Amino acid sequence: MRGRKSALIVRMDDETRETLLGWLRCQKTPVGLAKRAWAMLLLADGQTFSAVCRQVDMGERHVRKWAQRFVRHGAAGLYDQPRPGRKPVFSPRSRHLLGQDGLRATG
Repeated sequence: MRGRKSALIVRMDDETRETLLGWLRCQKTPVGLAKRAWAMLLLADGQTFSAVCRQVDMGERHVRKWAQRFVRHGAAGLYDQPRPGRKPVFSPRSRHLLGQDGLRATG
């Protein structure tokens, strides 16, 4: 085996493994969450970070970040955290015209 050993080791119990496998089987799971779950399953099976990155098509920096969150918080750490910033005033798919009577197209 080449390269250095990682100090970050991902381990999981059977219940967590079943939860992550359930996310992968469910068609309504967001793609990002499914990729993270797949990466954690591969890491728990003993694959290297570089091999997991190639399989899951994520950067090594991101796989390490999600692995650290998984080790700290378990499966709940794989969800996206709320983003900073102002909430949208209106939804682009909304049928109700709010605010500026919707966006008017010029032309």
